[in-house]
Amino acid sequence: MNRLSILLASCASIWTISASGQTTYEYGDVIETRPIYQIVEISEPMEQCWEEVVIDRYPSRSGSRTPVLVSTIIGGALGNAVGNGKSNKRIGAVVGAMLGHSIGRDIVTDRNRSRNAVRVYETVQRCETAYEKFEEERLVGYQVTYLYNGEEYSVRTDSDPGEQIRLRVSIQPAN
Repeated sequence: MNRLSILLASCASIWTISASGQTTYEYGDVIETRPIYQIVEISEPMEQCWEEVVIDRYPSRSGSRTPVLVSTIIGGALGNAVGNGKSNKRIGAVVGAMLGHSIGRDIVTDRNRSRNAVRVYETVQRCETAYEKFEEERLVGYQVTYLYNGEEYSVRTDSDPGEQIRLRVSIQPAN
């Protein structure tokens, strides 16, 4: 029984192979080959540079802090002298010292800015990436017209086939 099953399976596979078709390769004569072009937009990065003049300021930090201390002490003394009672004198001394400190600090800062500030002019190169866009015509394939068995056919190919084009011919049963 096993031998009969194997024999039937072998016959069925042979019949299936012959019924599925046969592929061969032949050549057709090329009548015309036309190149196909496509317009493509291309974007290329380009570096654009220019020069700018910039101003750098370097303020001097060697100013004396004595005016701040003196104005704080004077402000505290004036605030103390203005007050009547003990608590008013204390509040006046604190407020006077704060105002005196602020005034002294402003005087020192303005003096340093106006006298000791140094301006330096420097030329600096700045760059940025810009994109230049342009269109280009590119070859994308060929439209090939050929003759096979007296009939004319047309196909698009990636490369120029020359005088003949290789064809795959499949023979299938018409069931």
